[in-house]
Amino acid sequence: MNFSLEQLNTFVAVYEQQAFSKAAIKLNKHRTTVAQVITSLEDQLAITLFDRLSRSVEPTEDAVLLYHYAKQILEQAKTLDRFALSLSFGGLESVTIAYASFLPHHVVSKIRRQLYEDFPSMRVNFLVRTKPEIKAGIEDGSIHFGIVNIYESKVINSIDFTFLGNMPFVPFAHAGSELSAKPSNETLSTMKSLRQFVLKSMVDDKMTEKVVVSSKHEYVDQLAVIVKLVQDDFGWALLPKSIIDSEYVTENLVEIKCDEIKQEIMVPISLWCPHSKQIAQVKKSIIKVADYYINKSAY
Repeated sequence: MNFSLEQLNTFVAVYEQQAFSKAAIKLNKHRTTVAQVITSLEDQLAITLFDRLSRSVEPTEDAVLLYHYAKQILEQAKTLDRFALSLSFGGLESVTIAYASFLPHHVVSKIRRQLYEDFPSMRVNFLVRTKPEIKAGIEDGSIHFGIVNIYESKVINSIDFTFLGNMPFVPFAHAGSELSAKPSNETLSTMKSLRQFVLKSMVDDKMTEKVVVSSKHEYVDQLAVIVKLVQDDFGWALLPKSIIDSEYVTENLVEIKCDEIKQEIMVPISLWCPHSKQIAQVKKSIIKVADYYINKSAY
């Protein structure tokens, strides 16, 4: 006995929605079409799957048993689709994604998870690089994608450019620090006199005037190291606001409010890659994750 994926998908939708009309909306089909597919499946199986009520349907015992098998088959079909897609993007067995040190690790991890779901057979390499190194790598083919700060960047015709959004940076300090105890109208003057840790990549990207507040500033290459230094109360730092939702933040790290700083410091982020159809599907997966995790923190 053969079943089509359309039949199983419709059955699962009706089972989960408990109504033909709701299933039709989910499947973007007409209610009559959904009812016809279910009736056809019932005829094929010679059983009743749903008891029709006035405005809903109620699964029978046979439907309950069939649901679990149908759900498994649909999940397997999705896995097969993803695997087939991973084989169809030009035989590319691996991709290399380079990013500057400002990018929070949880964003990198989410990108990797998305790529695993979409391209399970593909190997993914992540590298921390400067913007000039990323540009050179894309041009010589050693890097497929680059996530970069485009503050004061010029358009590069040889590279495909997708603007991902503005990543907000805000001041953070240890929860028990002198800075955290100050009222918001005194925090700026206090920040100017305390040790500040600054991401080196922000200075390399010509954002010194925006990000350096204290005369007692120190440069650090890695975001994770700065987070740890602030958590250990060695100073304060401007950090991506999204780390609030990440594994970095513990109870001893707090965002500092400042009356003189009305808006977060916005860092414009872009995805660079070669002009290539071969990596178009991979690019879509990266953009999907980056768009959510970069832009959601701006609100």
